[in-house]
Amino acid sequence: MFRSSVVELKPTKYKWFWLVIGVYLTIGCYLLFVTYSKPFLNIEIQEENGRWIVTDPYYKDWADKQGVSPRDAVLDVDGIQINDIANIKYDFVIRAANDLTIMKPNGHLVHVQIKPQDIPQQFYYILVVPTSYYFLTLMISLYLYYNQKNTALLNLLILFILTVSLAYVSIGASGILNNVGIIVNRSSMLLCLVLLIHFLSKYFEFLNIEWMFFKNIKILYMLPVLVIFMSIFGITFRATHLILSNAILGLFFLLLIFILSTMVVGYMKYKTPQLKILLSSIIIPFLPFLFLYALPEIIFQKQILSADICSLFLMLIPFSFIFTQLTERIFDLEYFITRLRYYVSFSFVFTLWLLLGVYWFADLPISKMAEIFFFSFLSLTALFYAKEKIDYRKRKVLFSTKGDYIHRLYTTVDRIGRVIKIEDLLQKFVQEAAIHLEINSVYVLTYDYKNNQFISANKSTEYLHNHFDEVLIERLQLGDIKRIDKFYMAFIHQDVDYKRILVVDHNNSIHLKDEELLWLELLLLYLNNFIENTKMVEELLEQLKHMKVADKNQLPWLNKLLWYRFEEEKFQLAQELHDTNLQEQLHIAREVNALMHTKNTTDIQWQLAKIHEQMITSLYDLRVYCENLKPPLLDTLGLNAALDKLIQKTRKRADFVLLYSIDRLYLEDERLNLMIYRLFQELLNNAIKHSSSTTVEIHLQEMENGFGIFYTDDGVGFNMDAIIRSDSMGLKGMQERVQAFNGLFYINSEVGKGMSIQITVNEENNILDYAQSGWSSHFTRGH
Repeated sequence: MFRSSVVELKPTKYKWFWLVIGVYLTIGCYLLFVTYSKPFLNIEIQEENGRWIVTDPYYKDWADKQGVSPRDAVLDVDGIQINDIANIKYDFVIRAANDLTIMKPNGHLVHVQIKPQDIPQQFYYILVVPTSYYFLTLMISLYLYYNQKNTALLNLLILFILTVSLAYVSIGASGILNNVGIIVNRSSMLLCLVLLIHFLSKYFEFLNIEWMFFKNIKILYMLPVLVIFMSIFGITFRATHLILSNAILGLFFLLLIFILSTMVVGYMKYKTPQLKILLSSIIIPFLPFLFLYALPEIIFQKQILSADICSLFLMLIPFSFIFTQLTERIFDLEYFITRLRYYVSFSFVFTLWLLLGVYWFADLPISKMAEIFFFSFLSLTALFYAKEKIDYRKRKVLFSTKGDYIHRLYTTVDRIGRVIKIEDLLQKFVQEAAIHLEINSVYVLTYDYKNNQFISANKSTEYLHNHFDEVLIERLQLGDIKRIDKFYMAFIHQDVDYKRILVVDHNNSIHLKDEELLWLELLLLYLNNFIENTKMVEELLEQLKHMKVADKNQLPWLNKLLWYRFEEEKFQLAQELHDTNLQEQLHIAREVNALMHTKNTTDIQWQLAKIHEQMITSLYDLRVYCENLKPPLLDTLGLNAALDKLIQKTRKRADFVLLYSIDRLYLEDERLNLMIYRLFQELLNNAIKHSSSTTVEIHLQEMENGFGIFYTDDGVGFNMDAIIRSDSMGLKGMQERVQAFNGLFYINSEVGKGMSIQITVNEENNILDYAQSGWSSHFTRGH
């Protein structure tokens, strides 16, 4: 898997991880215990003539089952007279209770015992789902900490998902007005958004995108602290509880709008795919919470859906972040988003149709209709996804009675393509055809044009002449499959001497289906190409063999290839000389000509000195070209002296610090000296022209049976995929030089992270390892 070309954040040690986990476990377990200890009821009441009368039970099915109905008077809550409960006078809601004492309008007293399991919606939405989410978040955080790079970006992601989890599990405790639950719910609700803003600023830096808003994000961390004090004030002075709650909810709304606008502006400006995915991941889960709970609660003090239901969608946010950051290089996330959009479209339309039917035939409240909508919508989406997966796994049964022919074609071509001789190729093809067609009598029939006879290893000559018509075989063309009395005949390949035909003996008992005939036709096309390519390789090997026997230096086609290559090099050199040195010489000639015809002799000495300086510069440039064509000192004083001079020249031209070391090598092949010099020359020229480095290191080290060249710089680097697509001549030329001597060429670079190159050559290796070479391998990247 290739590394990303964007800038990575430097690893930072997350010292407080276990302290955070300890706080998370302590607070979370306490909140879950509080939620389980007292069932959430949310019964709305109002005072009439000194009594508190039930007006609207939130869980109507439970209320009907327990005999609690509007106009009932509530006397005691958990053994406490209702007038002694502090929040009743300001909240007008019985939040939670284990038992109630109710007086019916006829004066009859009813004692109601309540357990969490008695109210399924409350049990699942406020306890079971938050508990599952809480421990799942804990496991994911531990996984991220142990298995991924520990960066500042990842640390913020871990803190974010833990804070979202605490905000979610505190809904139940906050709903029953537990003091710790209120503080944790409100502060973590704001803290998760602040962490999200901090994460986005780092993520923009990660993508090399300018953060468009204020830089000092840490100031925002004062908001959760302020909310803690506001919550404590509201707990102390109950009359301010509702006002402060709406104020904090409004602050949450403003931060959320800021986050969404940041994402929208960033995406509209930069059109980055990562921002598109991240934007969808934030907007979609927040829409129900924003429009069905937060805004109605702020404006009308009346919610369309409760916070516990709307919060279910918020669970998608941290996990979508994890997918965006950690799995975008494991699978094609954009593909899965597209598939999800496809499933959602079908599910949404059908769910609306279903909801219209329910509305028409059943009189249900809006909250119940919304629950049905979300349950049906999510269930249908999951069903479509599962159906596609099952269809893919069962495609052999659903779409073919004898198997998946496309997959079989791929595996067959893969096996046949591994064979390198024509006869072995045909034999392997016959074996594969017999297995997949489930027919034993399959063989290749060869017609010899010279002797006008059939050849087959499976049948006698007399049998072949009696059963096969030469005219029919002659008419078979590429792609033809004919059915005659007892055989299927298919064209394989034809050349000057032979025509090869596939014969399938069916004996009037087997009839190949259309899918099988199509599979066979496509496979025959592949086989024909394989044979042609194999023949070309065999002919090339034969020419090389004859060349070796005849002791010839070159083949005609190789001479032509080298001649073209030399002409290309000479053209490139001529172009460079024309554009540089020749233009300078023409300029000097024009100045000398102008000087010869001038009548003003006062400044002639100064002008001659200027022309002389230009000539010296031009001669120096010309000498550099000559030295590049034939390295100085290499033939006389050796490789080390030539490299020392090259490095000294580079130091005069470069504006970076050059660190180097050169071991003395003892190489049997003197051509390697020239290759080493050229590699040093190309690496240092690239560093001067393109790297913008402050420090460059290059080392030539002696190794067992060879040598290694190690280059690093701290320059601008480059995108590996982009440089491969551009077919860079400099890098390609270096790689081809190394491959010519069966060396290994490793390169590693990222934008803004510099570049490192490692070259190793083993002088004893005489066989080119094609698995490690070739531009098509996109360079071998170091680790």
